[in-house]
Amino acid sequence: ITLISSTSSLLAPLEYQRNQDFSISSYLNLNCNSSLTVKSNWTIANCTSTCSYPIRLDQIVIATPSELYIPSNTLNYGIYQLTLTVSMVAAPQLSSSASVYVKIIPSDITVNLIAFGTSMITSGYKQDLLLDPGTHSIDPDVELFNASVSFFKRYMLCLYFK
Repeated sequence: ITLISSTSSLLAPLEYQRNQDFSISSYLNLNCNSSLTVKSNWTIANCTSTCSYPIRLDQIVIATPSELYIPSNTLNYGIYQLTLTVSMVAAPQLSSSASVYVKIIPSDITVNLIAFGTSMITSGYKQDLLLDPGTHSIDPDVELFNASVSFFKRYMLCLYFK
């Protein structure tokens, strides 16, 4: 079994932002004189302390014998071990596994200083302009943006120009 992705390990997993779809493909090289019928099984384990906490594959995760497709926002933040196990139907004791490690990281926040995230602002003489990134920014990992995120408290100020 060859998993078609960059090499990864528990200490150096592939990184995907939570709002990214991703897939892991495989290549099977069978060297058998009897039946070539195989049974494939994908598993996902959460690697909080060890990779021994398997999670149930949701119905939105698409698992075929040769590919695993994970839609965006399916996995929570953390490191996961994705394993493909292939066994021969005629001889189930003959099996092989391959794993890849992925780390789900926070998605980038889209900072919008004003409503609708426009890229150009025109303000007339004696008109107020309120830049409010806490109200208009978007965090793609959650439905409702939390304006009190520490990033904005420390690095972004609600600016008021007259």
